[in-house]
Amino acid sequence: MNKENKKESKILEIESYLDNLSSYIPTSLDEYIYDSKTKDACERCFEKIVEAIIDLAFIIIKERNLSIPEEEDQVFEILLNNSIISNDLYKKLKEAKGMRNFIVHQYTKINDELVFNSISEELIPDVRLFLECINKIA
Repeated sequence: MNKENKKESKILEIESYLDNLSSYIPTSLDEYIYDSKTKDACERCFEKIVEAIIDLAFIIIKERNLSIPEEEDQVFEILLNNSIISNDLYKKLKEAKGMRNFIVHQYTKINDELVFNSISEELIPDVRLFLECINKIA
C-alpha cells in the first residue's frame, strides 16, 4: 500500500469510528453510567479513535520526513512543531491520549462523568479538526 492509500485508509477508519461513537453516545450521564453495554461501546470506540489518530500522526510524520519520535507521546508535539496542528488542538489530543491510557489501563477508578463529557462533547469535534488539519497538508 502506498503512502497516500495508507493515509486515506486511516482517515476512513477514523471517520468510521467517529460514526460508530456518534451512534452509541447516550443522551445523559445517568444512561451512560447505568447502561454497561453503551458505556463499554463508547469507551472502546474512544480507544480505537485515539489509537487511529496516533497511527495517522505517525504516517504524516513519516510521509513528510519529520523527526521520528522517540516515544509515542511525542507524535502530536512533532505535528505542533511543524505547524500541522495548533497549540490548542495539541493540548486536546494529548488529553485524549491520556484519557485513553486511563481507560485502557484503568490506573485508578475511571471518572465516568469526565469520560462521558469527553466522549459526548469534545472528542468528535477535536478529531474532526485534526482530520481537517491533516487534509490541509495533503
